[in-house]
Amino acid sequence: MLPGKIQVPLSNNTCKMYQKDYILRMIEMAGRMIAAILGLIKKGELTKASVDINILYYDFLQQDAAFFRDLPPDRLTETLLQEHNYTNGHLEILADLFSAEAELCLAQNNRPGSIEYSNKALILMEFIDKEYKTYSQERIGKMDAIRKRL
Repeated sequence: MLPGKIQVPLSNNTCKMYQKDYILRMIEMAGRMIAAILGLIKKGELTKASVDINILYYDFLQQDAAFFRDLPPDRLTETLLQEHNYTNGHLEILADLFSAEAELCLAQNNRPGSIEYSNKALILMEFIDKEYKTYSQERIGKMDAIRKRL
């Protein structure tokens, strides 16, 4: 310790606060990247959008897209939370990725794929909405958009 400096140990609450702040920044960054991917889809750059989505799965969730594609919808949250130790923040990112995948499938005229990804995104969003203690108009808007797509 340096002379004249007071070293204050971090409490458990302080560590949790930093962890929540990190997760929120991670969600915001993923949101910006997904928005860019949606822009690519609107421009018709579907191959680039697909590549970027696959990169995001691995960068943010440490699994490739096929892992999430193969998860059964009825065990989605249970599998990710209990078997893979994901947090609600991870689920929120995954819901946004599924929603982007659904948009990509629509742009590729793959209606069954769009429905599958939309259903998974909605399952996750509804779970997150129940778990979070705060109301989010953005989350409600996302769920409404997914329902309209279905």
